Parts: sequence; structure tokens; C-alpha cells
Amino acid sequence: MKYASATYVEETRIGFVFLRTHTWQHHVLRVAIDDLKRLIGEPLPRGGTLLDVGCGQGRSFRLLSDAFAPQRLIGLDADPHSIAMSHAEARREGIEATLLLGDCASIDLPDASVDVLFCHQTFHHLVEQERALDEFWRVLRPGGLLLFAESTRAYIDTWVIRWFFRHPMHVQKSADEYLAMLRGRGFAFDDAHVSLPYLWWSRSKDFGLLERWGIKAPPPPGKRDETLVNVAARKPRVDA
Repeated sequence: MKYASATYVEETRIGFVFLRTHTWQHHVLRVAIDDLKRLIGEPLPRGGTLLDVGCGQGRSFRLLSDAFAPQRLIGLDADPHSIAMSHAEARREGIEATLLLGDCASIDLPDASVDVLFCHQTFHHLVEQERALDEFWRVLRPGGLLLFAESTRAYIDTWVIRWFFRHPMHVQKSADEYLAMLRGRGFAFDDAHVSLPYLWWSRSKDFGLLERWGIKAPPPPGKRDETLVNVAARKPRVDA
């Protein structure tokens, strides 16, 4: 089958295998979802429709189901092989999920039909980012939640990532540029809903080893090139 997006950048073989691993699920997905839950605050949204854009091989399904207990879980991906793997993952976990083969720039869902949209390590793969963000806005109901977790240009444009993965380099952005893009589209959030994780796996120069060995202290925010940005943003209600 062909990819569902003309601008889809095919993943490398080693990248595809990595996205199936316990390391990806436990050290990347789980950590991001836990951080996003913290940024949302209490009470967490429960029920409704949750859309996982760029769901890959479905390794987020169990984590999202446990965190938000959606009445309907939808996974969207442009890669037919990933969709097939997501079907298998949902069956293995006993989770009922609707899987859509499609493009983030043209989501086959009605307006205002989604309560929570989860976009984890997907946006920096997208060539048509503005169109995708327009689609996120369209399918989210007023008051709906966008959970946005992305790697920045400072991480994507490193020898480790360039060696093992493929990305459209001309669309990569800094943390500040991603935040400005979300605000420019109308999403609402303040500083309490943003985090800038500086995780060991995102530090291609030394993977944080010097800090873990106590040789040096980690650089504080504002004194480093941010490698990750997490945001819990809302589409404002009409009467807000």
C-alpha cells in the first residue's frame, strides 16, 4: 500500500524497529504522557474521544487508555505498515481502537469531534505543519485539549538522529518557534502548561553522562539549546 501522504518521509528500518521497543514505550512515551498529565493538572479529562495523530505502531494506546479512559480511541498514521502494527497492538492489549490511514494535513473526522488530541513526536515529521495545525484546530471541540510533545531542531539536527532516522530538515523548529506557532493558531496556554524537558536521550553530545557522574551540573533553562518541548494547550471555548 502507498503512504497516505504525498509528503510522508519514510522512516528508516532501524527507526521503525526502535519505535516498537520497550525503551521507546517506557523511556519516551511514558515519560512524555506523565509530564503532559502534570501540565494539564487535576482533574484529568476522562471519557470522550481521544485522537492519537501519528500513532505509529500503537505503543501509546495502553498508556493513553490508562491515563484518560477515552470512550473512543482513534489512531491516525500515514504509514499502512504502522497501522497494521497498531491493529495488532490494540488486539494484544484488549483495547478497542479505530485506526485511520491518513494525513495529518487532511483528517477524515468531523469538525469539533475530538476531546483530546495527542501529538507526540509527530509534528516534526510533517512537511505541511500549518495545514496539520489547522486540522487539529478543526477537529477539536471548543474547550478541547491539545497534548503536544515534540523534539526541537537542536535535537533533530544532530549526528545521532541524522544517522538513524529521517526527517524533513527544512521544517524543524526551536521550542520558542513551536510555542509561537501554537499561540498564533489560537491555542491557549500559559507557562504552567509548558515544560522543556532536558532528558538524557535528547543530549547527543554526552547523553547526560557527565552530569550523572557528578562531573558537571546541567545547564539551566535559558543557558542551553532546548531539545524538547511539551505543551498542554486548549482550544478556547466560543464564549471564553
